[in-house]
Parts: sequence; structure tokens; C-alpha cells
Amino acid sequence: MSTIRLLPSLLSADFAHLADEIARCEAAGASILHVDVMDGHFVPNLSMGPFIVEAMRRSTRLPLDVHLMMTDPLRYVGEFRAAGADAITIHVEALGQRALPAAIEAVRATGAEVGLALNPDTDPELWFPHFAHVDLVMFMTVYPGFGGQAFIPQVRPRIRATRAAFPKLPIQVDGGIARDTIPQVVADGATRLVCGSAFFKDKDPAAFLRWAESQA
Repeated sequence: MSTIRLLPSLLSADFAHLADEIARCEAAGASILHVDVMDGHFVPNLSMGPFIVEAMRRSTRLPLDVHLMMTDPLRYVGEFRAAGADAITIHVEALGQRALPAAIEAVRATGAEVGLALNPDTDPELWFPHFAHVDLVMFMTVYPGFGGQAFIPQVRPRIRATRAAFPKLPIQVDGGIARDTIPQVVADGATRLVCGSAFFKDKDPAAFLRWAESQA
């Protein structure tokens, strides 16, 4: 049986009380925290930089899974690693086929785990040759840039195809992950569930997390 992990997405936290929100995630039983970084260019929104990640690091010992939605992620991977990122996920669309192998090695050279993210319209089979060289692959099940969007079901066959080709690869999903979609993506082969609004707005986040991680 695969181990399912729910990763609270701190983009949905109350940033006026960030340390308290992180403590709430820990109390709920979270084992990994997800951090969304947006540059206003690769996606139409801005979020946090290394300074905020450093503040998160001071507030928790949990692993920080940092998702760089950036046109030039390699410019900043060292800074995010120094700030406390344990895993750094970069977008295949930002690098392209030629640059991706060197980019994977550049992230790994920082000491962080390496993830590859794919937007909803990206065909994963084109990128399969790179999947054996990373620690996780993340499927965006919404168009990245804003929280609270509706799940895009057309991504599901791509998750299934990737699971069939890579039986042991950690597959992460991000976007529209809630009570109605979690059983679907777990059935497709996802093992890591990035969850923002549904987790933080639930009346009992701990029960929600336990339920999600029991879906294997």
C-alpha cells in the first residue's frame, strides 16, 4: 500500500499569523509543508521570496517543499535552499528539453530534493526521460497562479500514464484538491496531495488530513 501524504499549502494560510498557521498544520499531523513561489511573469501573480521561506524555516522543523513558478528558477534556487527549502520543484515549461538535465543537476547540487512540475496542458510523456532523475513529479490540476480554482479532470489520464510508467515515483498533485477530488487522484496514482483552501477552511483540519491520508 502506498503512503499518502497531504501537504498543506501555506499560500492559503493567514500570513498575519504565519507562525500560528504553521503550528496549526503541525498539530493537525502534517509531515510536509508546501510553499508556492510566483514571480509575476511565469504565472500572473506574485507571492513570497526567500525571506518569507526563511521565516517559515524558523517556525518549523517540518520539511519545506518549495514550488518555484518562475521563468528563471535557477537564478534563485541557491537562495531558497539557503533559506530552508528541503525540496525545490521547477517547471519543465520554464526550462525546456535542452536545459532541463543541467537544471536538475543544479538543483540537486544545492542539496535539495528535486521536483519537476507540469502545467495542465503539458504532455508528461514528452518528459519521461527526465523523470528517472528526480525525486518527485508534480501535476498542476489547475492553471497555476491563484488558489481556490476548480480541478481540471483532463489531467487525470496523464497521472495514470505516469504511474504506469514509473511505479515507485512520488507523484504530487496541486490544484483543486479537496474531498471530492482526493479519492480520484489517489486512484490515479498520486501519493502526495497539495491542499490549500480545503485544508485551512475545514472545521477540523486534523480530521480532514487523517481522512485524506487514509485513502490509499
